[in-house]
Amino acid sequence: MLIAGLILAALAGAFHVYIFVLESLRWTQPATRRIFGVRSAADADTTRQLAYNQGFYNLFLAIAAFTGVGLVAAGQPVAGVTLVLAATGMMAGAALVLVLSDHTKRRAALLQGGLPLLAIVALVVAVV
Repeated sequence: MLIAGLILAALAGAFHVYIFVLESLRWTQPATRRIFGVRSAADADTTRQLAYNQGFYNLFLAIAAFTGVGLVAAGQPVAGVTLVLAATGMMAGAALVLVLSDHTKRRAALLQGGLPLLAIVALVVAVV
C-alpha cells in the first residue's frame, strides 16, 4: 500500500501542477476561463493577480508531495510519508472547503481532492 499511496500522491501533485499552469500562466486564455467559469476577458483580468497567487499555492503543495515521495525513495520513510501526508491533507482540505463554500463545485472538489484522499487512505493503511 505504501507504493500505491506514493503513486497516488505523485499523481495528485501532477494534477496540482496542472492547476498551477492554468491559474498562474494561462488564466486569461479562453479555454482556461471556461474551465473556471470566468465569463469575460475583463473578469479574468480583474482576478488575474488572485489566480496567479493561488496557482503558486497549488505548485508548492505539489512540490511538497513530490519531495515527500523522493524522501521515501531516498530511504527516509518517516520524513517522506509525513511530508506526503501534510501535502495531500492540505489538498484534500482545500477540496472540502471548495465544496462546502459552493455546492455547485462538487466536480471540481472531487478532481482536486480525490487523488489526495486516496493517497492518504493508502498511506495510513500502509503505516498502521
